[in-house]
Amino acid sequence: MAAMTPEQHSLVQRVRGLVAGEPDVREVSMFGGRAIMVNDKMIVSAGKSGDLLVRVEAGRHDALLAEPGAEQARMGTGRDMGPGWITVAPTAISDDERLAFWVDAAMSHNRVITDREPRSKNGARRS
Repeated sequence: MAAMTPEQHSLVQRVRGLVAGEPDVREVSMFGGRAIMVNDKMIVSAGKSGDLLVRVEAGRHDALLAEPGAEQARMGTGRDMGPGWITVAPTAISDDERLAFWVDAAMSHNRVITDREPRSKNGARRS
């Protein structure tokens, strides 16, 4: 994986601590950052500047955009990502409680999408 900036490294370390008890956690380079995956689904991605891309339930999108430091996620200049993708400014997650709020929102969505995945006849989840 590519080298991380100090801000990104610190944020990844903090997120790791919050998801340490989850099964099947891994990291991949994605969306220009270091994505934290749980159950093969991205929950958050730590950006190089210490911002956090968060994947949340689309139905909660507008309410979560009202949180301090939250804005519609963008993929490149002028191209918004869909509902359920929010970027949170580094200053809004400098406090561990606020970071936990966003990781919890992402994990809530992760559990919903993981639970509704189709299963094979032997009960294994399909990708």
